[in-house]
Amino acid sequence: MAITAKDVAALRERTGAGMMDCKKALEETNGDIEKAVELLRTKGIAKAEKRAGRAAKEGLIGHHVSADGKLGALVEVNCETDFVARNEGFKETVKAIVDHVVAANPASVESDATLGELAKEASAKTGENVQVRRFARFQVEGEGVVGSYVHHNGKVAVITEVGTASAAAAGSEEVRALARTLSEHIAAAAPLAVDRSQIPAEKLETERRIAEEQARATGKPENILTKIAEGKVEAYIKEVTLLSQPWVRDPGKTVGDLVKEASAKTGETVQVRRFARFQIGEE
Repeated sequence: MAITAKDVAALRERTGAGMMDCKKALEETNGDIEKAVELLRTKGIAKAEKRAGRAAKEGLIGHHVSADGKLGALVEVNCETDFVARNEGFKETVKAIVDHVVAANPASVESDATLGELAKEASAKTGENVQVRRFARFQVEGEGVVGSYVHHNGKVAVITEVGTASAAAAGSEEVRALARTLSEHIAAAAPLAVDRSQIPAEKLETERRIAEEQARATGKPENILTKIAEGKVEAYIKEVTLLSQPWVRDPGKTVGDLVKEASAKTGETVQVRRFARFQIGEE
């Protein structure tokens, strides 16, 4: 198939590889961008992707956490220019969209007519293409609390749900502070999952396959390729899972250590259930 300049640019955006390397990879994989990413990584030309590629979009991340911490939401609203994103009218639109997501709990952006209407109204007012791109809404089931962090420019935001065994622990300052601290860390470190159980098996298999091919390319004996690959996969898991990451404020501790400390203070098990991290422009 014909490889277009747009295809090459998209692959380069995701991998950071050179234009010619991207073009060759796409040609070798018949235009399959996922296979091209894997090929470039196997050759050592591209590094592992922590986050997906960046798209050229502006906008704001709207957020909400209820006073009792039982409900949290994030919404990404895109526009064309940073000038509009900083406009007070646009900020009001984002708040209205967040309020609707909190109240209505829509199934998806596409299925909710109100979200579409709010975006159309904003487009008419700003003269730009305004879109509600995605949202996350966490309603705590059982005992627990949602914490949040929003970067000062509204371009990155996180909500994190922390679970406890009792209402007393969920309402304690130790657990609420933990949820906020975790959200701040997630914003900076961009983990992919809470722990290894949340990483899809096919993703780990891809990492294992790439590691084996890289080791084979350096001339390593076949009988140790599996061991080398497993070591690299374990290192990858440690890098991208929240609980294994060094805490950004004190790298001498892991995030898992922080959770254990909160458990010790409350006298019961505290666990990180899930998180959502939105950054403007991610694909």
